Amino acid sequence: MNRRQFATGSLQLTGAVAAFAAANSQKSSSASPPSIRLGGPLSVKSGDPEDIALAHRKVGYRAAFCPKIALDDTDRIRAFREAFARHDVVIAEVGRWVNLMDADPAKRAANLKTVTEGLALAEAIDARCCVDIAGSFNEKSWFGPHPKNFSAEFFDAAVENARKIIDAVQPSRAKFCYEMMGWAYPDTADCYLKMLKAVDRKAFGVHLDPCNAICSPTLFYRNTDLLNELFDKLGPYIVSCHAKDLTWDIEMNVHFREVIPGTGVLDYKTWLRRLAALPHTPPLMMEHLKSAEEYDQARQFIMATGREIGISF
Repeated sequence: MNRRQFATGSLQLTGAVAAFAAANSQKSSSASPPSIRLGGPLSVKSGDPEDIALAHRKVGYRAAFCPKIALDDTDRIRAFREAFARHDVVIAEVGRWVNLMDADPAKRAANLKTVTEGLALAEAIDARCCVDIAGSFNEKSWFGPHPKNFSAEFFDAAVENARKIIDAVQPSRAKFCYEMMGWAYPDTADCYLKMLKAVDRKAFGVHLDPCNAICSPTLFYRNTDLLNELFDKLGPYIVSCHAKDLTWDIEMNVHFREVIPGTGVLDYKTWLRRLAALPHTPPLMMEHLKSAEEYDQARQFIMATGREIGISF
C-alpha cells in the first residue's frame, strides 16, 4: 500500500465514522427507546425451526447463535431463515473456532475451508457474520499465546486469510470477523482499525468482546475508558458481540477469570448504553457459562441493568 492509497483508505474510514456519528445522533434523538437484541445458547428438544425460534422469544431473546446445519442442506437453511425472520429473531453469528495459523499446512488449509464454508452458511441463512479468531502460532493450543502472534508475519497472514475467505464467498449481507484476543492480533481498537484498512473488503467487520481486550490491571480497572474507546473507534463496523464478565483471582501474578455477567467488574451500564446507541443494532450473545441456570442469571442481570438506564430488549 503506497502513501496515496493509505491516505485514501484513512479518509474512507474517517468518512464512515462521521456518517455513523450522524446516524447515531439521529437515533438518539428519535422517540423510540434504544434497544438491544440479546441472545444466548438454548437447549430445545424439538428440531423444528419454528419451535426453536419461538423458544428464543419465550425467554426474551431476539438473537440466536446459528443452528448446526450442513451447508448443502438448503431446505433446512431456508426453513430456519424463514422461521427466525417470521419471529424477529436475528441469527447473530456462525462460529467457526479453528486455527487459521496452524503450523501443519494440511490442517491450515482444512481450517481455511471450514471458515470459508462458515461464511457461506452465514450468507445463506442470513446471519450477521461468521466469526473466528485470527489464530495462533502456538503448536500446543489452537488459541494459545505465542510471541509471533504479535509479529508482522501474523498480521499479514491474518489479512490474507480474511481476503481469501471473503473473496471466495463474496457475501452481500454477512460479514467475516475476527474476535479480539488479548494475546494475538487484533488486540486493540487501533490494531483492528489497521486491519480493517489492510483487508480492504466491505464484508470484513468487527466482532466485539471487551473482556478479551482486557489483558492488564490498568485495562481491568479502567474498563469504562476501554469500552468508550472501542465504541468510539470501531462502532460503525461492529456486527456482533459477546457478553461476559471478568474477576481477578488474587495470586502472585495476574489471573483474570471469566464469570457470569454482573459478578465481575465490567461496566455493564456503559457497555449496554453504547451498544444500544448503535444505529445498526448488533446482537449481544452470552457465552461460556456452565448451565441454563447461569444463563438465566446472566440474562436477568443484563435485562435489569439495561432497563434501569432506559434500554429495551
